[in-house]
Amino acid sequence: MSTNLNIVILDESTFGDSDLSSFEKLGTVTTYPSTAPNETLTRIANSNVIITNKVVISKEMMESTPSLKLICIAATGMNNVDLDAAKELNIEVKNVAGYSTDSVIQHTFSMLFYLVDSSGYYDNYVKEGSWQKSPIFTHVEKPFFEVKNKKWGIIGLGEIGRGVAAVASAFGADIQYFSTSGKNDNSDFTKVSFSTLLETSDIITIHAPLNPQTKDLISQSELLQLKDGAILLNLGRGGIVNEDSLARVMEIKNILVGLDVLEVEPMKPNHPLMSITNKENLYITPHIAWSSKEARKKLIASIVNNIRTSF
Repeated sequence: MSTNLNIVILDESTFGDSDLSSFEKLGTVTTYPSTAPNETLTRIANSNVIITNKVVISKEMMESTPSLKLICIAATGMNNVDLDAAKELNIEVKNVAGYSTDSVIQHTFSMLFYLVDSSGYYDNYVKEGSWQKSPIFTHVEKPFFEVKNKKWGIIGLGEIGRGVAAVASAFGADIQYFSTSGKNDNSDFTKVSFSTLLETSDIITIHAPLNPQTKDLISQSELLQLKDGAILLNLGRGGIVNEDSLARVMEIKNILVGLDVLEVEPMKPNHPLMSITNKENLYITPHIAWSSKEARKKLIASIVNNIRTSF
């Protein structure tokens, strides 16, 4: 392959502390920690390869960059690139799939146990000095339950959903699932209606893509169907759970919620979820489920391979 490629990485910060030196073997590399919409066109000028995670690449940008031959998306989702325009202009677009499966599965359980075991409360109880003042050896103010024999509902039984189901089964959970497309049939687990999943599950985890079928899939009426004390985790895409409705329902209903994704990222100022009364029932992480060191290493290796096989 050619080693004279002009490669531009538009949002290097999304790779964290990963080693990006492998890209330098492919050509001249220019990196930017992040790129605002009004900066993109100037930064991709004369590039042959663009590497972007979330920076949007429009038809106008492609038309203005005749040297551009390949857009590498450092993610699975491809909604930040105008794919029709790329095809029309004969610009190849490649994403990366499957690199973060194990990382997302692990983070699902990390979120679950943080909420189930009231870890935030108990950690604070010790660190603020309350345990030192206790007359007894233990403190069980916040009861927790075991996953064994609980109904675990999965929305989106793709590769990640199946992985979560396998681990949850090892803990003794009873798995049921709802197919958002209606096409998924898996004889290993019980397929149920959406209402049945909402009303009967002790734990619900979301591992579905965002599309017209899943946008606002869980809003106020659906949240009100959840069992008292149910746990809802969204590790799919922001926009599947309506966040305004969630903030309202969490004030009137005892549910525990973990979110790794939001509809607008980073989190918008004055977000309604930041003002809920019982903050211990809510656990939010800043879209990190995909980002274990191992997952990022796989991601970079896959992008390098995508470039190598295109030139």
